[in-house]
Amino acid sequence: MIAPHRLAFFLGLLVLAASSLWWTLVQAVRATGAAPMEPALPAALVHGALMVFGFFPLFFSGFLFTAGPKWLRVPPWPVRSLLPPWILLALGWLAWLLGAQWHPALALAGTFLAAFGMAWVSGLFWRLLGQSQVEDRVHARLLAAAFAVGTVCVAGLALALALGADRGARRFVLTGLWGLDAMVFVTVAHRMLPFFSLPSDHGAGGDNPWGTLGLLAGAATFEALAVWMEAVVPYGSPWDLGWGLLHGWVECAVGTVLLWRAWGWARRQSLRNRLLRMFFLGFVWLGLAFLLHGASRWLALAGAPQWSLGATHALGMGCFASLMLAMVTRVSAGHSGRAQVADATVWALFGLLQAAVVLRLMAVPAESAAPSLLLLSAVLWVAAVLPWAGRLGSWYGRLRPDGRAG
Repeated sequence: MIAPHRLAFFLGLLVLAASSLWWTLVQAVRATGAAPMEPALPAALVHGALMVFGFFPLFFSGFLFTAGPKWLRVPPWPVRSLLPPWILLALGWLAWLLGAQWHPALALAGTFLAAFGMAWVSGLFWRLLGQSQVEDRVHARLLAAAFAVGTVCVAGLALALALGADRGARRFVLTGLWGLDAMVFVTVAHRMLPFFSLPSDHGAGGDNPWGTLGLLAGAATFEALAVWMEAVVPYGSPWDLGWGLLHGWVECAVGTVLLWRAWGWARRQSLRNRLLRMFFLGFVWLGLAFLLHGASRWLALAGAPQWSLGATHALGMGCFASLMLAMVTRVSAGHSGRAQVADATVWALFGLLQAAVVLRLMAVPAESAAPSLLLLSAVLWVAAVLPWAGRLGSWYGRLRPDGRAG
């Protein structure tokens, strides 16, 4: 039997490659002063939606429909039942990318296709959850809720686009960043990785000081809800000032706790295993992203709002992309009969990714040098993800060498 992750991961890699190449081209045009591409939709909105909703849900659902039935002890869905919604997701976001460049009607149609695909995937996972009789379904429930939030956000993006409400569209993207992407990453990592949990939590082992699922999921939920506080708190009012100070304080507190626990775990455990190191660095980026978000709230109150973009990229590129590279590599290697390790090639590509993140953060205060730094960051991102996508993509069309299912 072909494992479900093969189809979903392949489509996710396809969307990742297309969106990465397009964004690099956008940065090249801006940096060189060439004739503008004149997209039909704001490039930042297109980029944000692709990075939040484009490829991550395909990777997430590929993993969930491979590992989820084992967690829940229920029969898995046959691959033929999963293929239609995955095709809808991939086609929807590729149409979004093409339409954003040439015609907004095509982009709008793409978002509706993607919303339908998300709803379909979400419904299939909720049905697995409903069939399960296992006692511990906390992680599965959080993941099901995250996909429901993601479905609402993609549908909201489509509606906002149809109404010409760019600000509302941006809010749905940011809500998806936290309510879908962050929630899935921290929930899966808490279940699978020792340093995302305490000894008393599910899946933890040994003496480690990592935080609870409540802290991780609670922080993601808080951030998703906080996106909408901006819509109801009058800008420049005393309430706005108070909320900004409180929001920043909460984020700095969460980031400090996460980094403190990262330091404690690193002092007690070995990080010689490269794949474990990749997961660990992804978690360090999560703590740094919270600190940067908190600091950016206070800097915005002082008249320097640009740092919020840096914080968002620390989260998306630093944390999410690092965990993506590690998780997808691990699952793909294990289910193809290969050793679950990060070899020299994967480790080098991971290093390029880290350099891309650092350059993206350096571009925030760079002013005149920002276009060049943004282009270099995009080029390094492409140099990291394209060879990785090509390598893993070639595995998915081959049977396991040991003849086992997977």
